[in-house]
Amino acid sequence: MTRAAGLTVVIPAHNEAAYLPRYLPTVLASLTRWEESSGELGEAIVVDNASTDTTAEVAASFGVRVISESVRNIGRVRNSGAAVAGGRRLFFTDADVALPLEAITAAATAMDTGAVGGAIPPLYTPKRLGARLLCAYWDHYRTAHGGAQGVAQFATALAFNKIGGYRDDLFMSEDVDFFHRLTATMAGPPPPRSRSWTSCACAPPLAATTTGPASGCCGGRTP
Repeated sequence: MTRAAGLTVVIPAHNEAAYLPRYLPTVLASLTRWEESSGELGEAIVVDNASTDTTAEVAASFGVRVISESVRNIGRVRNSGAAVAGGRRLFFTDADVALPLEAITAAATAMDTGAVGGAIPPLYTPKRLGARLLCAYWDHYRTAHGGAQGVAQFATALAFNKIGGYRDDLFMSEDVDFFHRLTATMAGPPPPRSRSWTSCACAPPLAATTTGPASGCCGGRTP
C-alpha cells in the first residue's frame, strides 16, 4: 500500500526550463530534509502553465508530478496544484526560488504547532538602486498592512479549502490577498516580523497563528 503524502509542495511554472535545474533541486532537498525529520512522505507538483518551452519535460526529469493548467493566471495555477494535492499541509513556492534546506521543516513545524498557515518572506538582492528601493517600499508596505508575498506561502489543506484558495480574478497581489484572508478568517493578526533573525539574512516565517516558534527563510533569484 502506498503511503499518503503528509505535505505537498506546489510549484507554478511558465517557461521555466532554464531555471528548474538550478532551483528545483533546492526544493526537493528541503522536502527530503522534512521527510527525514518527520518520518512522513512528501510530494512535489509542478504545474506547467501553458509553457512554450520544455518546462514539463525538465520538471518530470526530476521525478516530480507534472500537471497542466492552460489559463494564464497565477491564482488559478496554484489552485490547480492544490486541487490534486494529497497532503494535509500545502507549501507553495515559485519555480525561480532557491529554498533553504530547513524551509519546509520550519513551515511544517509552524502548522504542527498551531498555525493554519503563513509565509516565509523572500530575500531579493537586485543590483539596481531603483529596484532595491522598490523592494524596500513593498517590504515596508506588506509589513505595515499585515501582508506577505507568496514566493513561499503555506497553509493546512483544511484552511486553504475553507477560504477558497487563491483568488483567480486577480492578476497580481493574489498572494498578499491570500495571506490577508487566511489571517482574517482563520486566526487573528500575525505576530510582528522579526528583524533580529539573521541566520539566513531574512525574516522567519510569518504564521497566521502558532503556539510555538518557527524559523526558516527563502531566497529568490537576483533580478
